[in-house]
Amino acid sequence: MKQILFSPTGGTKRAADELLRGIGGEWSTIDLCDAKADFSDCAIGAEETVVIAVPSYGGRVPALAGERLSKLKGNGAKAVLLCVYGNRAYEDTLVELQDLAEQAGFSTVAAVAAVAEHSILHQYATGRPDAQDEAALKGFGEKLREKLAGEAGGPLSLPGSRPYKKTGGSKLVPKADSACTGCGRCEARCPAQAISDGGRNTDPERCIACMRCVTDCPQKARSVNKLLVTAAGAALKGACKVRKECELYL
Repeated sequence: MKQILFSPTGGTKRAADELLRGIGGEWSTIDLCDAKADFSDCAIGAEETVVIAVPSYGGRVPALAGERLSKLKGNGAKAVLLCVYGNRAYEDTLVELQDLAEQAGFSTVAAVAAVAEHSILHQYATGRPDAQDEAALKGFGEKLREKLAGEAGGPLSLPGSRPYKKTGGSKLVPKADSACTGCGRCEARCPAQAISDGGRNTDPERCIACMRCVTDCPQKARSVNKLLVTAAGAALKGACKVRKECELYL
């Protein structure tokens, strides 16, 4: 089994790992965050099962994740789709992920939507996936094990719209402050290769606001504009106030 994963800050990985534990068995990972990987060279057998897991960015698949996923060759392998969102809404993420997976040659058989702590607005879905989410995801995994052992069944029907909603550019570009030592960790691990000069410079055109550099920085020297974060938090307060639960589509 393979996990095809785009998880800059770890929330999507935590949800995917719980789902895979429920399915059972061992798995290897294809990391779509790896800017240096040659994804066209990744071998996926027709007999394999994959879990394709991405976060929802504004109700869509992150463009960078979609671009890298499209380079894989699915060879008809069964795919379970997983989108993870910060308790607002995942909108067109699952249908877009379904289209991308099938265009890459995968056979989509099931899908899951799960919640993780918002990567920018940490007051929303704080600490999730929590114990309740973990139990739900493991339970989904057990149901998926039965589904995967049988026939693929009919077409998978998922919530969302085609054409997809328009994407908006993010103004929340992390920058380094005076505490930056130029260690280069953020530059080396940036999925979009948007950081240079050891971490001191960020290209706003390349940055996808994934917040990996903020999470990873050992000096806590990277952050986004606090006024913009406050405004974004206020705008999402109504949509995020009610706890959303994990969902399974078979």
